[in-house]
Amino acid sequence: MNDPAPRPAVRVRRLRRVFGDRAVLDGLRLDIARGEFVALLGASGSGKTTLLRILGALDGADGGEVLVPEARTVVFQEPRLVPSKKVLANVTVALPRGRSGHGLRALAEVGLERHADAWPATLSGGEAQRVALARALVREPELLLLDEPFAALDALTRLKMQDLVGELCRKHRPAVLLVTHDVDEAVRLADRVAVLRDGRLVTDEPVTVGRPRDPGDPAFGALRRRLLDDLGVVTTPQPSTAPERNEVGVI
Repeated sequence: MNDPAPRPAVRVRRLRRVFGDRAVLDGLRLDIARGEFVALLGASGSGKTTLLRILGALDGADGGEVLVPEARTVVFQEPRLVPSKKVLANVTVALPRGRSGHGLRALAEVGLERHADAWPATLSGGEAQRVALARALVREPELLLLDEPFAALDALTRLKMQDLVGELCRKHRPAVLLVTHDVDEAVRLADRVAVLRDGRLVTDEPVTVGRPRDPGDPAFGALRRRLLDDLGVVTTPQPSTAPERNEVGVI
């Protein structure tokens, strides 16, 4: 007899969330396996962050079934550090006493162990977001929720943070849901990419492009175009000599 399939880390069935007379989420279904990285795309107002907030117990559903691990953490677009606490204290905030060693190891993973005694106001935007990531991972979550965590960063810092998040997620193996407007970011990081429209997932596709993922790879470009089409974004055909990245990639 075959062993039953392992239970997913996230199981959502018939999820419904209504604001006024509008169903932002309407019959949504989603599974995320343990250790799987899923990126969620959608136009502004499509319900991406609403779904993330429901999975993070920051909002409630109006119907359906939502099963998630108890150990889950959220990284937001803003680092949300406590200004009156130093970096290490921000990482270990609300943890049991005696966990400073865990906090220092988490800071080392994001390259900020030398900033343990720094104040948040002295950090750059990228450094502050790395502290937020360390704070999330030190709790050893089974589910990591990322709500556009790179949106406020400059282009170079954004790429470096994407690499760091990808590396740490492969090391720690939580289930991950990344909400993003950036199609390239989704393809670069995720095992699967989903597109949310009209309250449901209209696309849920595995990313088969080999790592490290190069936007110049024809498979990367083909998936990118399909996702943009599903998002209703019209791309301008490029001459054969023009790079793929000249197309619109952020919605």
